[in-house]
Amino acid sequence: MKTKDKYIWYSTAIILVVIVAVYALYRYDVNANREIIQGTAECRTYRASSKIPGRIDSMFVSVGEWVEKGELLYTISTPELRAKLEQVAALESAAEALNEEVERGARREQIEAAHSMLQKAIAGLELADKSYMRIKRLYDKGVATRQQYDEALAAQQAMQANVDAAHAEYRLVIEGATREQKQAAEAKVREARGAVDEVNTYINDACVYAPVSGRISNIIAEPGELVSAGYPVITILDLTDRWIVFNIKENAMHGIEIGHIFNAFIPAIDREVEFKIDYIAPEADFATWSSTRARGGFDIRTFEVHATACDTTINILPGMSVIVFGDRL
Repeated sequence: MKTKDKYIWYSTAIILVVIVAVYALYRYDVNANREIIQGTAECRTYRASSKIPGRIDSMFVSVGEWVEKGELLYTISTPELRAKLEQVAALESAAEALNEEVERGARREQIEAAHSMLQKAIAGLELADKSYMRIKRLYDKGVATRQQYDEALAAQQAMQANVDAAHAEYRLVIEGATREQKQAAEAKVREARGAVDEVNTYINDACVYAPVSGRISNIIAEPGELVSAGYPVITILDLTDRWIVFNIKENAMHGIEIGHIFNAFIPAIDREVEFKIDYIAPEADFATWSSTRARGGFDIRTFEVHATACDTTINILPGMSVIVFGDRL
């Protein structure tokens, strides 16, 4: 009886092993004949750089660190810009002083001097008028000569011209600069202030801040190294904007459209995830298979397809592989 039971147990075990082996062979054969499409996880990438060249002074972050938008990443030493700022600041001060002088007008001493010159010219004119009238009366009586009369008239006219000139000079001093002179002085001030603002902008750009919140994936330069303008010193990954990229053969594109939902396996987290297609390239890209037959074959090209996880809380990191069978896509 025991021998019979043992025989039954062994037979049952053998049958189970055979069933498992057949099932495994079946699954292997089925999967071997199924087309596997492999994709790669990607995310939005930002590269922090400065608009000015210079030597990196300080680095405040490290690779793998999470940074917030607006956080200081590194600074650049700018002694040349500091010197330039002193120059343009001096020009600004000179322009403002000139503009103040133009707006304020002539000094009190200048006004008094112009007034004195005007009074002197008026006094000279009064004397010339009296001399002219006296010579004219004598000339009318025939006592003075024509030469004396002409000289007295010329002296009177010359003194009148002096009075007009002194009066114009006095009025100019009182009224101050012309509208055009004031506009020119104001323009000089604006030009100088613009130069100062420009240099300050460059100096402010010596401090480079994070353009977005994310994780630092790469730092190309270190403190003490020279970098050119626009050189991408730090790479930041925006992990809130992630997607999967597939390159699918054109003969497998049937039925694939935007909005299509499918499941794919991610080995790195050992689970299946639901994805939704949200981008299909408008034109085919490189060929992934080339025809070897002389006739009847063609080169198969691919289309780039993007898909995003329906569950955005799943931690899919850039570079992770995503596996999906062709008949499930």
